[in-house]
Amino acid sequence: MNRTVKAGSRSGSVTAPASKSMAHRYLICAALSENGSEICCGTFSDDIEATIDCLNALGAEITAEEEKIRVKPIRRDVFGEAHLYCRQSGSTLRFLLPLVGVLGRNAVFHMEGNLGKRPMTKFLQELTAHGMGIEDCGSEIRCSGQLQSGIYTIPGNISSQFISGLLMSLPLLKTDTALRIEGELQSGDYVAMTEEAVTLSNIRFEKEGSGYLISGDQKFSFPEEYTVESDWSGAAFPLCMGALSEKGIEVKGLKNNSLQGDKRIIEILKEFGAAITMNEGSVTVRKGSLSGITVDASNIPDLIPAVCAVAALAKGETRILNAERLRMKETDRIKSTIGVLSALGADIRSEGDIMIINGQETLKGGETKSYGDHRIAMAATVAACGCRNDVIVEEAECVSKSFPGFWEVFESLEV
Repeated sequence: MNRTVKAGSRSGSVTAPASKSMAHRYLICAALSENGSEICCGTFSDDIEATIDCLNALGAEITAEEEKIRVKPIRRDVFGEAHLYCRQSGSTLRFLLPLVGVLGRNAVFHMEGNLGKRPMTKFLQELTAHGMGIEDCGSEIRCSGQLQSGIYTIPGNISSQFISGLLMSLPLLKTDTALRIEGELQSGDYVAMTEEAVTLSNIRFEKEGSGYLISGDQKFSFPEEYTVESDWSGAAFPLCMGALSEKGIEVKGLKNNSLQGDKRIIEILKEFGAAITMNEGSVTVRKGSLSGITVDASNIPDLIPAVCAVAALAKGETRILNAERLRMKETDRIKSTIGVLSALGADIRSEGDIMIINGQETLKGGETKSYGDHRIAMAATVAACGCRNDVIVEEAECVSKSFPGFWEVFESLEV
Protein backbone atom coordinates (compact mmCIF):
# COMPACT_ATOMS: atom_id res chain seq x y z
CA MET A 1 0.00 0.00 0.00
CA ASN A 2 1.37 3.39 -0.98
CA ARG A 3 0.50 6.42 1.13
CA THR A 4 0.51 10.04 -0.05
CA VAL A 5 1.60 12.44 2.70
CA LYS A 6 0.83 16.09 2.11
CA ALA A 7 3.87 18.32 2.47
CA GLY A 8 4.10 20.83 5.28
CA SER A 9 4.38 21.09 9.04
CA ARG A 10 1.84 19.59 11.42
CA SER A 11 0.39 20.69 14.75
CA GLY A 12 -1.98 19.30 17.33
CA SER A 13 -2.16 16.74 20.09
CA VAL A 14 -1.79 12.94 19.91
CA THR A 15 -1.49 10.02 22.33
CA ALA A 16 1.57 7.77 22.29
CA PRO A 17 1.05 4.04 21.65
CA ALA A 18 1.71 1.45 24.34
CA SER A 19 5.32 0.36 24.70
CA LYS A 20 5.83 -2.87 22.81
CA SER A 21 9.17 -3.32 24.58
CA MET A 22 7.45 -3.36 27.98
CA ALA A 23 4.48 -5.39 26.72
CA HIS A 24 6.75 -8.22 25.47
CA ARG A 25 8.34 -8.52 28.90
CA TYR A 26 5.11 -8.30 30.89
CA LEU A 27 3.38 -10.90 28.72
CA ILE A 28 6.22 -13.39 29.14
CA CYS A 29 6.46 -12.85 32.90
CA ALA A 30 2.68 -13.17 33.25
CA ALA A 31 2.68 -16.35 31.16
CA LEU A 32 5.33 -17.86 33.46
CA SER A 33 3.47 -16.98 36.66
CA GLU A 34 1.43 -19.23 38.89
CA ASN A 35 -1.55 -16.84 38.74
CA GLY A 36 -3.53 -15.30 35.90
CA SER A 37 -3.09 -11.64 35.00
CA GLU A 38 -4.85 -8.84 33.16
CA ILE A 39 -2.58 -6.44 31.31
CA CYS A 40 -3.95 -3.12 30.08
CA CYS A 41 -2.32 -2.27 26.76
CA GLY A 42 -3.77 0.57 24.70
CA THR A 43 -2.51 -0.74 21.34
CA PHE A 44 -1.56 -4.13 19.92
CA SER A 45 1.27 -4.03 17.42
CA ASP A 46 2.21 -6.88 15.07
CA ASP A 47 5.17 -7.72 17.31
CA ILE A 48 2.97 -8.04 20.40
CA GLU A 49 0.52 -10.23 18.52
CA ALA A 50 3.47 -12.45 17.56
CA THR A 51 4.51 -12.85 21.20
CA ILE A 52 0.91 -13.65 22.22
CA ASP A 53 0.62 -16.29 19.48
CA CYS A 54 3.94 -17.89 20.45
CA LEU A 55 3.12 -18.02 24.17
CA ASN A 56 -0.21 -19.63 23.32
CA ALA A 57 1.64 -22.20 21.21
CA LEU A 58 3.68 -23.05 24.32
CA GLY A 59 0.53 -23.68 26.38
CA ALA A 60 -0.65 -20.29 27.64
CA GLU A 61 -4.17 -19.01 27.05
CA ILE A 62 -3.93 -15.33 26.18
CA THR A 63 -6.85 -13.36 24.79
CA ALA A 64 -6.99 -9.71 23.81
CA GLU A 65 -10.13 -7.60 23.99
CA GLU A 66 -10.19 -3.84 23.34
CA GLU A 67 -7.36 -2.53 25.55
CA LYS A 68 -7.00 -5.55 27.85
CA ILE A 69 -4.95 -8.72 27.52
CA ARG A 70 -6.01 -11.62 29.76
CA VAL A 71 -3.24 -14.11 30.48
CA LYS A 72 -3.67 -17.68 31.73
CA PRO A 73 -0.16 -19.03 32.37
CA ILE A 74 1.65 -21.69 30.37
CA ARG A 75 0.52 -25.18 31.31
CA ARG A 76 3.44 -27.47 32.07
CA ASP A 77 1.51 -30.59 30.98
CA VAL A 78 1.52 -29.57 27.29
CA PHE A 79 3.80 -31.68 25.11
CA GLY A 80 4.53 -32.20 21.43
CA GLU A 81 6.33 -29.97 18.97
CA ALA A 82 5.37 -26.30 19.23
CA HIS A 83 5.33 -24.03 16.17
CA LEU A 84 6.17 -20.44 17.06
CA TYR A 85 5.44 -17.86 14.37
CA CYS A 86 7.61 -14.85 15.22
CA ARG A 87 6.69 -12.81 12.10
CA GLN A 88 9.49 -10.18 12.04
CA SER A 89 9.79 -9.70 15.80
CA GLY A 90 13.36 -10.00 17.03
CA SER A 91 12.20 -9.63 20.65
CA THR A 92 9.78 -12.54 20.32
CA LEU A 93 12.46 -14.82 18.87
CA ARG A 94 15.31 -13.92 21.21
CA PHE A 95 13.19 -13.79 24.37
CA LEU A 96 11.52 -17.15 23.76
CA LEU A 97 14.46 -19.23 22.50
CA PRO A 98 15.91 -19.84 25.99
CA LEU A 99 12.42 -20.27 27.44
CA VAL A 100 11.77 -23.17 25.05
CA GLY A 101 15.01 -24.71 26.31
CA VAL A 102 14.07 -24.24 29.97
CA LEU A 103 10.68 -25.85 29.32
CA GLY A 104 12.41 -28.69 27.46
CA ARG A 105 10.06 -28.35 24.52
CA ASN A 106 10.66 -29.36 20.93
CA ALA A 107 9.84 -26.25 18.94
CA VAL A 108 10.15 -24.66 15.52
CA PHE A 109 10.58 -20.88 15.33
CA HIS A 110 9.24 -19.52 12.04
CA MET A 111 10.71 -16.20 10.87
CA GLU A 112 9.63 -13.70 8.23
CA GLY A 113 11.37 -10.91 6.35
CA ASN A 114 14.96 -10.28 7.42
CA LEU A 115 14.52 -11.77 10.89
CA GLY A 116 16.49 -14.88 9.97
CA LYS A 117 19.41 -12.71 8.84
CA ARG A 118 19.77 -10.80 12.09
CA PRO A 119 22.80 -11.81 14.21
CA MET A 120 22.12 -14.89 16.35
CA THR A 121 25.22 -17.09 16.09
CA LYS A 122 26.80 -16.33 19.49
CA PHE A 123 23.46 -16.71 21.26
CA LEU A 124 22.65 -20.03 19.60
CA GLN A 125 26.14 -21.34 20.37
CA GLU A 126 25.73 -20.51 24.06
CA LEU A 127 22.32 -22.17 24.24
CA THR A 128 23.71 -25.24 22.50
CA ALA A 129 26.63 -25.38 24.91
CA HIS A 130 24.13 -25.60 27.79
CA GLY A 131 22.02 -28.46 26.55
CA MET A 132 19.79 -27.33 23.72
CA GLY A 133 19.80 -28.92 20.30
CA ILE A 134 19.47 -26.15 17.71
CA GLU A 135 19.32 -26.33 13.92
CA ASP A 136 19.33 -22.97 12.12
CA CYS A 137 17.58 -23.50 8.79
CA GLY A 138 17.52 -19.85 7.67
CA SER A 139 13.82 -19.06 7.87
CA GLU A 140 13.31 -21.59 10.69
CA ILE A 141 15.13 -22.50 13.88
CA ARG A 142 14.44 -26.01 15.21
CA CYS A 143 14.99 -26.56 18.93
CA SER A 144 15.10 -29.59 21.21
CA GLY A 145 16.71 -30.59 24.49
CA GLN A 146 16.75 -29.22 28.01
CA LEU A 147 18.66 -26.08 28.99
CA GLN A 148 20.98 -26.58 31.99
CA SER A 149 22.40 -24.34 34.69
CA GLY A 150 26.01 -23.18 34.52
CA ILE A 151 27.95 -20.11 33.46
CA TYR A 152 26.55 -18.28 30.44
CA THR A 153 28.73 -15.77 28.61
CA ILE A 154 26.99 -13.34 26.26
CA PRO A 155 28.53 -10.48 24.23
CA GLY A 156 27.16 -7.10 25.25
CA ASN A 157 27.57 -5.35 21.90
CA ILE A 158 25.34 -7.44 19.60
CA SER A 159 21.86 -7.44 21.14
CA SER A 160 20.65 -6.75 24.66
CA GLN A 161 17.74 -9.08 23.81
CA PHE A 162 20.03 -12.09 24.37
CA ILE A 163 20.56 -10.98 27.96
CA SER A 164 16.89 -10.14 28.52
CA GLY A 165 15.78 -13.53 27.24
CA LEU A 166 18.08 -15.30 29.68
CA LEU A 167 17.06 -13.09 32.62
CA MET A 168 13.44 -14.14 32.05
CA SER A 169 14.21 -17.85 31.66
CA LEU A 170 17.17 -18.87 33.84
CA PRO A 171 15.34 -18.35 37.18
CA LEU A 172 13.19 -21.38 36.26
CA LEU A 173 16.18 -23.76 36.18
CA LYS A 174 16.56 -25.99 39.23
CA THR A 175 19.95 -24.66 40.34
CA ASP A 176 21.75 -21.32 40.36
CA THR A 177 23.23 -19.81 37.20
CA ALA A 178 25.81 -17.12 36.42
CA LEU A 179 25.24 -14.80 33.46
CA ARG A 180 28.35 -12.95 32.36
CA ILE A 181 28.39 -10.08 29.87
CA GLU A 182 31.48 -9.89 27.70
CA GLY A 183 32.62 -6.45 26.58
CA GLU A 184 30.64 -3.22 26.76
CA LEU A 185 26.88 -3.55 27.19
CA GLN A 186 24.97 -1.53 24.60
CA SER A 187 21.28 -0.67 24.92
CA GLY A 188 21.58 -1.28 28.64
CA ASP A 189 18.31 0.56 29.24
CA TYR A 190 16.47 -2.35 27.62
CA VAL A 191 18.10 -4.74 30.09
CA ALA A 192 17.02 -2.42 32.92
CA MET A 193 13.44 -2.76 31.63
CA THR A 194 13.78 -6.54 31.87
CA GLU A 195 15.19 -6.27 35.40
CA GLU A 196 12.12 -4.22 36.32
CA ALA A 197 9.72 -6.78 34.81
CA VAL A 198 11.26 -9.81 36.55
CA THR A 199 11.59 -7.94 39.86
CA LEU A 200 7.90 -7.05 39.55
CA SER A 201 7.34 -10.82 39.27
CA ASN A 202 9.20 -11.49 42.57
CA ILE A 203 12.25 -12.94 40.83
CA ARG A 204 15.61 -12.54 42.59
CA PHE A 205 19.02 -11.91 41.07
CA GLU A 206 22.27 -10.32 42.15
CA LYS A 207 24.40 -7.99 40.08
CA GLU A 208 28.01 -9.17 39.95
CA GLY A 209 30.28 -6.81 38.03
CA SER A 210 28.74 -6.53 34.59
CA GLY A 211 26.82 -9.80 35.01
CA TYR A 212 24.30 -11.56 37.23
CA LEU A 213 23.97 -14.39 39.73
CA ILE A 214 20.51 -15.87 39.30
CA SER A 215 18.98 -18.13 41.93
CA GLY A 216 17.41 -21.31 40.62
CA ASP A 217 14.02 -22.95 41.22
CA GLN A 218 12.16 -19.63 41.42
CA LYS A 219 8.47 -19.01 40.73
CA PHE A 220 7.14 -16.01 38.83
CA SER A 221 4.31 -14.04 40.41
CA PHE A 222 3.28 -11.22 38.07
CA PRO A 223 0.64 -8.77 39.41
CA GLU A 224 -2.96 -9.70 38.73
CA GLU A 225 -3.50 -6.31 37.07
CA TYR A 226 -0.92 -4.10 35.38
CA THR A 227 -0.81 -1.31 32.79
CA VAL A 228 1.77 -1.01 30.01
CA GLU A 229 3.24 2.47 29.86
CA SER A 230 3.42 4.48 26.64
CA ASP A 231 6.20 4.03 24.11
CA TRP A 232 8.94 6.64 23.84
CA SER A 233 10.26 4.96 20.67
CA GLY A 234 6.95 5.43 18.86
CA ALA A 235 6.40 8.86 20.40
CA ALA A 236 9.71 10.02 18.92
CA PHE A 237 8.13 10.41 15.47
CA PRO A 238 5.39 12.94 16.38
CA LEU A 239 7.86 14.64 18.75
CA CYS A 240 10.29 15.08 15.85
CA MET A 241 7.44 16.43 13.71
CA GLY A 242 6.88 18.97 16.47
CA ALA A 243 10.49 20.12 16.10
CA LEU A 244 9.58 21.15 12.53
CA SER A 245 6.38 22.98 13.52
CA GLU A 246 5.95 26.58 14.67
CA LYS A 247 2.72 25.67 16.49
CA GLY A 248 4.16 22.42 17.84
CA ILE A 249 2.84 18.96 18.69
CA GLU A 250 1.83 17.63 22.09
CA VAL A 251 2.27 13.90 22.79
CA LYS A 252 0.21 12.66 25.72
CA GLY A 253 0.55 9.59 27.91
CA LEU A 254 4.33 9.62 28.34
CA LYS A 255 6.01 8.71 31.61
CA ASN A 256 8.77 11.23 32.30
CA ASN A 257 10.71 8.93 34.68
CA SER A 258 10.47 5.92 32.37
CA LEU A 259 13.28 3.38 32.18
CA GLN A 260 12.99 3.46 28.40
CA GLY A 261 16.25 4.71 26.94
CA ASP A 262 14.53 6.28 23.95
CA LYS A 263 13.21 9.07 26.16
CA ARG A 264 16.59 10.56 25.26
CA ILE A 265 14.79 11.96 22.21
CA ILE A 266 13.89 14.95 24.39
CA GLU A 267 17.55 15.75 25.10
CA ILE A 268 18.43 15.31 21.42
CA LEU A 269 15.67 17.66 20.24
CA LYS A 270 16.78 20.22 22.84
CA GLU A 271 20.33 19.96 21.49
CA PHE A 272 19.00 20.61 17.98
CA GLY A 273 17.39 23.79 19.34
CA ALA A 274 13.74 22.75 19.56
CA ALA A 275 11.54 24.24 22.29
CA ILE A 276 10.38 21.60 24.79
CA THR A 277 7.59 21.87 27.36
CA MET A 278 7.17 18.93 29.75
CA ASN A 279 4.09 18.48 31.90
CA GLU A 280 2.91 15.53 33.97
CA GLY A 281 2.10 12.88 31.38
CA SER A 282 2.73 14.94 28.24
CA VAL A 283 5.49 16.57 26.20
CA THR A 284 5.11 19.41 23.69
CA VAL A 285 7.79 20.13 21.08
CA ARG A 286 7.93 23.29 18.93
CA LYS A 287 10.33 24.48 16.31
CA GLY A 288 13.28 26.58 17.39
CA SER A 289 16.43 27.63 15.58
CA LEU A 290 17.58 24.16 14.58
CA SER A 291 21.29 23.52 14.17
CA GLY A 292 23.28 20.35 13.54
CA ILE A 293 24.62 18.28 16.43
CA THR A 294 26.60 15.10 17.14
CA VAL A 295 24.63 12.04 18.31
CA ASP A 296 25.98 8.78 19.75
CA ALA A 297 23.70 6.07 18.34
CA SER A 298 25.09 3.12 20.31
CA ASN A 299 22.32 2.99 22.93
CA ILE A 300 19.45 4.52 20.90
CA PRO A 301 19.52 2.89 17.44
CA ASP A 302 15.72 2.99 17.06
CA LEU A 303 15.69 6.79 17.30
CA ILE A 304 18.15 7.41 14.49
CA PRO A 305 15.82 7.39 11.42
CA ALA A 306 13.61 10.08 13.00
CA VAL A 307 16.64 12.04 14.25
CA CYS A 308 18.14 12.00 10.74
CA ALA A 309 14.91 13.43 9.32
CA VAL A 310 15.19 16.39 11.72
CA ALA A 311 18.91 16.73 10.96
CA ALA A 312 18.12 16.98 7.24
CA LEU A 313 16.22 20.20 8.05
CA ALA A 314 18.61 21.64 10.66
CA LYS A 315 21.25 24.23 9.72
CA GLY A 316 24.76 22.84 9.38
CA GLU A 317 26.19 19.36 9.81
CA THR A 318 24.88 16.56 12.01
CA ARG A 319 27.04 13.50 12.66
CA ILE A 320 25.62 10.19 13.91
CA LEU A 321 28.40 8.18 15.55
CA ASN A 322 28.60 4.50 16.52
CA ALA A 323 25.75 3.58 14.19
CA GLU A 324 26.92 0.02 13.44
CA ARG A 325 23.98 -1.58 15.29
CA LEU A 326 21.58 0.05 12.82
CA ARG A 327 22.77 -2.54 10.31
CA MET A 328 21.26 -5.32 12.46
CA LYS A 329 17.62 -4.19 12.36
CA GLU A 330 14.69 -5.03 10.06
CA THR A 331 16.80 -3.43 7.35
CA ASP A 332 20.33 -2.11 7.28
CA ARG A 333 19.06 1.19 8.66
CA ILE A 334 22.18 3.10 7.70
CA LYS A 335 21.43 2.27 4.06
CA SER A 336 17.64 2.53 4.29
CA THR A 337 17.69 5.82 6.21
CA ILE A 338 20.05 7.29 3.63
CA GLY A 339 17.88 5.85 0.85
CA VAL A 340 14.58 7.26 2.09
CA LEU A 341 15.91 10.74 2.89
CA SER A 342 18.08 11.03 -0.23
CA ALA A 343 15.03 10.29 -2.37
CA LEU A 344 13.33 13.28 -0.74
CA GLY A 345 16.29 15.57 -1.44
CA ALA A 346 18.33 15.32 1.76
CA ASP A 347 22.12 15.62 1.75
CA ILE A 348 23.02 12.50 3.73
CA ARG A 349 25.81 9.96 3.43
CA SER A 350 27.78 7.46 5.47
CA GLU A 351 31.46 6.95 6.11
CA GLY A 352 31.67 3.44 7.53
CA ASP A 353 29.42 3.44 10.59
CA ILE A 354 29.22 7.23 10.80
CA MET A 355 26.29 9.06 9.21
CA ILE A 356 26.72 12.66 8.05
CA ILE A 357 23.80 14.95 7.27
CA ASN A 358 24.06 18.49 5.92
CA GLY A 359 20.82 20.25 6.72
CA GLN A 360 18.75 22.30 4.28
CA GLU A 361 15.92 24.78 4.73
CA THR A 362 13.48 22.50 2.89
CA LEU A 363 13.46 19.18 1.04
CA LYS A 364 11.93 18.59 -2.38
CA GLY A 365 9.67 15.64 -1.50
CA GLY A 366 8.58 13.00 -4.00
CA GLU A 367 8.28 9.21 -3.96
CA THR A 368 10.34 7.06 -1.61
CA LYS A 369 10.63 3.47 -0.43
CA SER A 370 9.97 2.38 3.13
CA TYR A 371 11.99 -0.80 2.50
CA GLY A 372 9.23 -2.57 4.44
CA ASP A 373 10.70 -1.12 7.67
CA HIS A 374 8.26 0.54 10.09
CA ARG A 375 10.70 3.11 11.42
CA ILE A 376 11.84 4.09 7.94
CA ALA A 377 8.24 4.66 6.81
CA MET A 378 7.57 6.84 9.85
CA ALA A 379 10.82 8.76 9.32
CA ALA A 380 9.58 9.63 5.81
CA THR A 381 6.50 11.29 7.36
CA VAL A 382 8.73 13.35 9.65
CA ALA A 383 10.69 14.52 6.63
CA ALA A 384 7.44 15.34 4.79
CA CYS A 385 6.86 18.06 7.39
CA GLY A 386 9.78 19.95 5.82
CA CYS A 387 9.11 19.14 2.15
CA ARG A 388 7.94 21.46 -0.63
CA ASN A 389 6.02 18.72 -2.44
CA ASP A 390 3.95 15.80 -1.25
CA VAL A 391 5.65 12.55 -0.27
CA ILE A 392 4.55 9.11 -1.46
CA VAL A 393 5.63 6.33 0.93
CA GLU A 394 5.71 2.80 -0.52
CA GLU A 395 4.67 -0.19 1.63
CA ALA A 396 3.26 2.22 4.19
CA GLU A 397 1.33 -0.51 6.02
CA CYS A 398 4.58 -1.74 7.60
CA VAL A 399 4.12 0.81 10.44
CA SER A 400 1.78 -1.69 12.15
CA LYS A 401 4.84 -3.61 13.35
CA SER A 402 5.29 -1.13 16.19
CA PHE A 403 2.68 1.66 15.85
CA PRO A 404 -0.76 0.39 14.80
CA GLY A 405 -2.96 3.36 14.02
CA PHE A 406 0.02 5.53 13.12
CA TRP A 407 -1.60 6.81 9.94
CA GLU A 408 -4.82 7.70 11.77
CA VAL A 409 -2.78 9.54 14.41
CA PHE A 410 -0.83 11.35 11.70
CA GLU A 411 -3.96 12.34 9.79
CA SER A 412 -5.47 13.78 12.98
CA LEU A 413 -2.79 16.48 13.03
CA GLU A 414 -3.47 19.82 11.37
CA VAL A 415 -1.49 20.81 8.27
